[in-house]
Amino acid sequence: MAFWRVREELSQAYRLRRSYYELLRDELDQHLIQYALIDSFHNFRSKKIPYPFVEKRELKPRARIPGIEYECQNTFLLIFVEDTIPDIYKKYIRFFDENKTTKVNLLRCHALPLLSKFNRNQKYLESAHFNDLLKMLLPIDYALLIQKDPVSKAKNRYTLSHFHVRIDWPILDAAEDMAGHLRYISKDLYEKGDKYAEDIQKKFFEYYCQPLMIGGRRTAAIVASQYLKKIPCISTVYVGSSETRALIRISERGVTKLVLMKFSDHEIDQIAEANLLSPRTFRKHYVVVRQKKSGICIFQATYGFTNLSRPPDDGKLRELNPDLYWLTVSGQHVLPKPHIWKYPPIPLNVIYT
Repeated sequence: MAFWRVREELSQAYRLRRSYYELLRDELDQHLIQYALIDSFHNFRSKKIPYPFVEKRELKPRARIPGIEYECQNTFLLIFVEDTIPDIYKKYIRFFDENKTTKVNLLRCHALPLLSKFNRNQKYLESAHFNDLLKMLLPIDYALLIQKDPVSKAKNRYTLSHFHVRIDWPILDAAEDMAGHLRYISKDLYEKGDKYAEDIQKKFFEYYCQPLMIGGRRTAAIVASQYLKKIPCISTVYVGSSETRALIRISERGVTKLVLMKFSDHEIDQIAEANLLSPRTFRKHYVVVRQKKSGICIFQATYGFTNLSRPPDDGKLRELNPDLYWLTVSGQHVLPKPHIWKYPPIPLNVIYT
């Protein structure tokens, strides 16, 4: 069973909320692609540092990422929830009155520029100036929280409600929760011994397409994603990583990774021809940065679950085989530039070529 209801199981009112959430999420995707990838590229270029493009092997499931943190890469953690998180969950997702996005609280944060022109309506996603506030808050440590506004008279109004949000759920509890849902344990993580518990924890990271030894921001992202399954709605966790040079997006559909990828002029011509586009049209709508004899595009890898990482149909307990893969690459696409309206993602198999 899914922890969230599919559209066909929702009332008309909740279907409207789901539609609105997904519409806002599509727009949020565009802003975060710009900030995490394109703005990061320009950070490197302004400091005259060669951009460390992601290698194809780094996009495979179970890939080992080189353990280098790049200072010029924009990093952040953002949680976007379809509903309002109830207060009973504040024990592990730490958001309180002290870190609400009020002018008084924001002025206390010395890392922020002066907010003399701050308007409280800026924190609503439909605001024309929402992205200005978002870009200002994204560099702050810990997570930002966007959720349905519980006090607004307007229905289905979403607000950037809190900053400095901490994720304090233990990894052991997250791994245990996942393993119980997938029926690899009946109740307790250690019920089959220490080695089995250790293998489950490793699989927890694989389930979210992350290597075992990763930084705190990505660990917080996958723990938050697992914890939010306790709330019967959909949610999306975005994390910008300085090691992976990627925008990682975890939603009810699973995990996607978005990176910048360089293509030669010859490759661009081939991609355009295969998709019935002129090279000029492709460069105009898909190439985010042009270089000599090459162009840089946004590449998205989507990961799908195998049967071993889905709950069994019969609901019976099963044994874990840690050697078997839990994820596959289910989609590979070149995306249009942010805010391009007419042109769709282009399927392109590059990871295994």
